[in-house]
Amino acid sequence: MSPSKNKRSGIVTAEGGTAVRASVSFPSDLYRALEEIARYKKVSLAWVIREAAERYAAVERTLLKPEGKP
Repeated sequence: MSPSKNKRSGIVTAEGGTAVRASVSFPSDLYRALEEIARYKKVSLAWVIREAAERYAAVERTLLKPEGKP
């Protein structure tokens, strides 16, 4: 399935989910480090940033959940 536009939330991903585009500014040294990681892994810079954001969100969600709540 190829990505197509979704008026409400941005784009539809190849997996069928929706994605929202964001513009983010990085300090130049961090940006260079992210580019280096992307080159090493042979993936896009966007992939590296999404992976990092997903990992960060997973940790933070765990910390934010009250004890005993799903």
